[in-house]
Order: sequence, then C-alpha cells, then structure tokens
Amino acid sequence: MHPEFEKYLKENTGLTEGAIHHISSKAFDKTLRRNELLLQAGDICRHKVFIAKGLLRTYSIDAKGNEHILQFTPEHSWTLDVESYDKEIPAETNIGATEPTEVLLWTKDDFNRLLSEVPELTKLSQQVISRNIYYSKQRILTTLSGTPEEKYDDFIQCFPNLLSRLPLRMIASYLGISIKTLTRIRHNQLQR
Repeated sequence: MHPEFEKYLKENTGLTEGAIHHISSKAFDKTLRRNELLLQAGDICRHKVFIAKGLLRTYSIDAKGNEHILQFTPEHSWTLDVESYDKEIPAETNIGATEPTEVLLWTKDDFNRLLSEVPELTKLSQQVISRNIYYSKQRILTTLSGTPEEKYDDFIQCFPNLLSRLPLRMIASYLGISIKTLTRIRHNQLQR
C-alpha cells in the first residue's frame, strides 16, 4: 500500500483499513522522470491516475509546436483524459511529469469494479468530479474575461505552492500569455 494514497483516503473518506487496502491492491505504481509522458496524444487513456508525489501537466501542442497547458495536477490529486478514458478513443492531450513523479494507476475495469464494491469510493469520485467541474468553469471564465494580471492572481490563489516548482514558460503557457507579459506582471507586483 502506498503511504501517501493511504493518507489521502484517510483524510478524505471514512473508509476502513480493509477497504483502503482493497482499493490499493488493485493499483500499480509507476515512477516518472521529469518530462516523461504518462499519456501521449493519439494513445487511449486506459487508467485512472492518482498522483502520490510530484506534479503532472496536461497539455496539447499546436501545429506551430506551441505547448498549451490545460491543467496542473499536483500530489494528492487525480487525473486522466476523460473523453479518451470514457469513450476509449485516442487522446487529444498529453499528460507528462514536470518533475519526478510517483503515480498509482487503476485499469478501467478494476476501478469500475471498485466503485460497485466500495460505495464510499463512489462518493469520493463524485466529489472529485464536482470539484473538477467547478474548477474548470472558473478557469474558463477567468481565461475568457480576465486580464493577464487577474489570470496570474487567480493562478497564485489556486496554486501558491507551484510557483517555485514550475518554470515561467509553463506558467505563461497555462495562463495563455507570453513570458514577456508574465515577467512584466511579476516585476510590477514586486514594485508594490
């Protein structure tokens, strides 16, 4: 059993030790090096992913080779390419490690079986989905209507512990602004 996953379940559910062990027993560990892909665009997403340690990013690369980061997923979070996983179609996004990362993976069949066997896991899954929908809505609204400064402030509020873990180019990509604009915003904030 992975201690970080056990800690996460104990903090977020009322699961028994036996249930936690049962859920953990269906997962397998994978360690990713910095910049290693967990999922490559064009492949089918076949696993639910829990990040035990480290940081993943979900991103796409446009025709000009520019990276567009959709999401950062730090430790004690879940991720996957939802459409690829649900429909069993090729993913349009990549999921890669921004630093050395340890993940737990469950196959779709195993996770679905766990959902039917462990009602508390179903409840946790629904809470995670609801939080992700709320977060996505807020991110879209900020992206569409926020100034670059508001986007950066929102990022700081949502991910204060990621600032020191990410290169500026990734933060700028996530915010949809240039590095030059991000540098200006950070400089102006230091002047205040």
